[in-house]
Amino acid sequence: MVVARRAAVLGKPISHSLSPVIHNAGYRAAGLTGWSYSAIECAEAELPDLVAGLGAEWAGLSLTMPLKEVGLAVAGEISPVAAAVGAANTLVRRPDGSWYADNTDVRGMVEVLRAAGVPAGATVTVLGAGGTARAALAAAVQLQAERVTVVARRSAAIDELRPVARKLGISLVPADWTDAPKQAIADVVISTVPKGVADPLAGQISWLPSTVLFDALYDPWPTPLAADARDAGCRIVSGLDLLLAQAVGQFEHFTGVTAPVAAMRTALFSARASA
Repeated sequence: MVVARRAAVLGKPISHSLSPVIHNAGYRAAGLTGWSYSAIECAEAELPDLVAGLGAEWAGLSLTMPLKEVGLAVAGEISPVAAAVGAANTLVRRPDGSWYADNTDVRGMVEVLRAAGVPAGATVTVLGAGGTARAALAAAVQLQAERVTVVARRSAAIDELRPVARKLGISLVPADWTDAPKQAIADVVISTVPKGVADPLAGQISWLPSTVLFDALYDPWPTPLAADARDAGCRIVSGLDLLLAQAVGQFEHFTGVTAPVAAMRTALFSARASA
């Protein structure tokens, strides 16, 4: 008899998520009969009770906004990287029924940036100072950057990142949003701001063709910022690339099986193209 195993992505709103497409394609390609992955709408206050009520068939949970910080509170053990950035996007069920919290956003970001040719010790500029910026700081550490310039609209948001930078052991250099065009002269620029915020920067930056731009958005795509950098000869990484990379890490956490990345990528980009 096939034993049912379940996983899901949690967040609010969640109906737009492409995570079920990626994970279910992976289950099929890996021959994991009985595995299923769904989407569950869940607010911050609802997470503890929801997690506590899950049966033994549940192998893991993917967490998206607004649950990445509160997810740490329901875990019995937290990975060093999740603890350092103060956020988890992954909860893995342990054999004793407890939950292990990890952050595969960081691993995924490092993988896609390395694949795009970002060298060790690169100069890094981060646009924005929210949750994704925390993962960007941790990724910069793994890329052996000595410091990160963080450009934000609010100085208070940068101040909230300073404890994260200290935990990670990296120097944080603050910059005002009005200086964004100048600060984008770097080996890698990581844009973590919401849709539309970076659009006015298109046409204002004298891009270096050697720069890698990672824009965490993927809808719409390309963003004006990404199109501008691409036209200047820069290598581009999208939020869709990160979505796949972080899902691969979760898939392997949940199943213990090497992820069939090609099948997962094909399903994701096909779904996005037909959306």
